[in-house]
Amino acid sequence: MLALNKPLAGSMRGIRGADHECYRQARRNNLRGTYRAFLSSATQDLNSIIYYSRDRQVPIVNARNQILFDSWEKITDGSGAYFNDKVPIYSFNGDDIMTDSKWPQKIIWHGSNSKGEFVGGKYCNRWHSSSNRQRGRASSLMKHMLLDEEDYSCNNSFIVLCIENTAQRTL
Repeated sequence: MLALNKPLAGSMRGIRGADHECYRQARRNNLRGTYRAFLSSATQDLNSIIYYSRDRQVPIVNARNQILFDSWEKITDGSGAYFNDKVPIYSFNGDDIMTDSKWPQKIIWHGSNSKGEFVGGKYCNRWHSSSNRQRGRASSLMKHMLLDEEDYSCNNSFIVLCIENTAQRTL
């Protein structure tokens, strides 16, 4: 799990735009896996980003292979995805998002409930709006949770996380 190199407002050109930014920054840093944005929308629940049952049991790690979560299931089990604040979350360029001033607000966009399910109307107009009249679901990392259920106006620039999603290989 990595963060994009700078915070973004709610206008991310949709899920595809956010996914593309995860892909672009991963490639720029010589990471060859498939990285997807840690976001829900009308077309995608966050909890479905990792879809193979085998991959859902693999530990979720940061850029230095330190364990953030025991598994994807621990993130989407409805508990709010509490994480160990002693293990940093890094951006693609290696900065600790909790200590670096590039992210003055320690809040991540997600658009989900505590189980990683899409919440209607809480995703900045399908992640296309930075209007202060639109709302998006996000979570303060200061509460040590990835899936807290707070709503913010879409003109805020918050952290966007990316998760490596490895497709099952056929032999």
